[in-house]
Amino acid sequence: MEYKKILGKRIKRASVIAQYGSLDAALEAGAFPNMVDATLSELLVLGLLRQNVRTYFTVFGHGSTEIGEVLRIYSQAGLLNVFGIHNEIEASHAAAALNWVMHEKAAVVTSIGPGAFQALAASLVPASNSIGVWYLFGDETTQDEGFNMQQIPKHEQFLFPRMLETMGSGYSLQEPWSLSTALRRGLNKVNHPYHAGPFYLSMPMNTQPLIMHGYNLRELPCGTVPDLGAAVGDYKQAVEWIQNSQSVLIKVGGGGHNASREIIRLADLSDAVCVLTPIATGIVPYEHPRCMGVGGSKGSICGNFAMENADLLITIGTRAVCQSDCSRTGYPKVRKVININANLGDALHYQDTLALWGDASATLQELNTWLGKSTSRNSLAPSDWFKSCQQKKVEWEAYKQERFDHPTLKDSFWGKEVLTQPAAIKTALDWAADKNVVNIFDAGDVQANGFQIAADKNPGKTFTDTGASYMGFAVSSILATAAKKDSPYFLAFSGDGSFLMNPQVLVDGIEYGAKGCILIFDNNRMGAITGLQIDQYGEQFATWHDRSIDYLQMAKSMPGVLAVSGGSSPAELKKALDEAFAHAGLSVIHIPVYFGTDPLGSLGVFGRWNVGNWVEKTQQLRHQIGL
Repeated sequence: MEYKKILGKRIKRASVIAQYGSLDAALEAGAFPNMVDATLSELLVLGLLRQNVRTYFTVFGHGSTEIGEVLRIYSQAGLLNVFGIHNEIEASHAAAALNWVMHEKAAVVTSIGPGAFQALAASLVPASNSIGVWYLFGDETTQDEGFNMQQIPKHEQFLFPRMLETMGSGYSLQEPWSLSTALRRGLNKVNHPYHAGPFYLSMPMNTQPLIMHGYNLRELPCGTVPDLGAAVGDYKQAVEWIQNSQSVLIKVGGGGHNASREIIRLADLSDAVCVLTPIATGIVPYEHPRCMGVGGSKGSICGNFAMENADLLITIGTRAVCQSDCSRTGYPKVRKVININANLGDALHYQDTLALWGDASATLQELNTWLGKSTSRNSLAPSDWFKSCQQKKVEWEAYKQERFDHPTLKDSFWGKEVLTQPAAIKTALDWAADKNVVNIFDAGDVQANGFQIAADKNPGKTFTDTGASYMGFAVSSILATAAKKDSPYFLAFSGDGSFLMNPQVLVDGIEYGAKGCILIFDNNRMGAITGLQIDQYGEQFATWHDRSIDYLQMAKSMPGVLAVSGGSSPAELKKALDEAFAHAGLSVIHIPVYFGTDPLGSLGVFGRWNVGNWVEKTQQLRHQIGL
């Protein structure tokens, strides 16, 4: 049987590469020839190995048995880490978190059909947050002998690859000898310095095991995607706009992550205040006098005040998500925009824009040089604009503190005093502040309260998927800690609704040695949507359940999971966090939390949003503003 010959060569190749440390080193040493006979799947794995993709989150099926066999051999040789887990959505989230937090690339492998669709849906997270992830999906055979089980049941070609191309960037390995092109396009997308994202490889089941005779390993692409430089633009005009403005606002998005110092310098030179998008916490330290925290549909008193009253907007690395700019109504007095962005479409999002299309850090250095040569406002007394924003920040701090000073409320579901979400989240964030702990927030009320409270001093401490708002992301992300020995401890902030989307992480996290804690903020409902229903229509409907779920008992049923009650006070929650942190692996803390109409139970809403019965008013305002 020909495969037995291929198997022997495959095992030997993997052993030699492990001995030399890399494919390139083995080739350079002449340990084996450039021209090899290998299956398409093995060459694909070799190509990804050359790009330093060594982690695979897999849910194997009949559409991925051949690549699974390759991964078996290469993992046994110590070249790869393969995590066979229980859900494709979980696999995608773990891969996204691994790159987002620890900057290590991974691949997700699924079968054809439902599994691939699940992973495809979950890839909204890396697509929305510019995170590079490889997706290797089984697909129907190329010879079209009739329907393959689990394919899209239509008499048409290339249906799944067409869907992949709609979602993002992809390639179908219909022709095995196009592998190098597929790998090059994937490298360019997954490694893009500004607009990384998912790259989808469609792997027909009959081409995966096809033996390619005399394949030249030099065709497997490698390399890096270069950074952009400073934007080529009208910096003189930008300086004039800044100097003629009375109230400058800098809106910081995730694309400003490498430009903290330059952003603060710009704020000082232009007498601006900074407002953060939820994923930008820490880029400008919250404690900095010019930082107004978050602004937008949820927002804050100071952040939204600055947005409502600015006359010049400088945006840095943001794509203007609806909740970030109040569905394009967040800047009613702004008439000019300086937009610094590496994406041309985002750079030209608003009307009356001076677009500076380039790397944020390099562009800001150039802009600051121009500003520094002109009359600086550094020596002037604090302006009315700065003082008014500062006063609003004082109000916001007092507003939050009132809620922290009343950490419990009587809850009708629990029938007793329980922690409010603001108090519980504040307690956990304060506990994590001086530890090697990464905070990851799931979608919903927990997420919104979290980014309103977060007061990070540096980026990389708090992660929140506000682009896709994918429920279950935070809990699944804990699996990423198993893929890297020096991983920080993950603290997953999750509502009960989000946790139930991906509870299988309790099994997989224990199996592979994940280290982290899941905080389940339990108000027996999807609180964000119930609250929205009440705010818009005065009624709640089909967003809660009537029976209490024993999450601690669920967690305890998983051997090795530490399950702890978070209690009903900040002191009890701190004690539970200490106990979880001392545990070697995965833990769960269950926290009953308040839901109701008492204003002390949440941090409130300060902006607009184009949803529900707010649509007409919001859209009218948007067209009235005309930005």
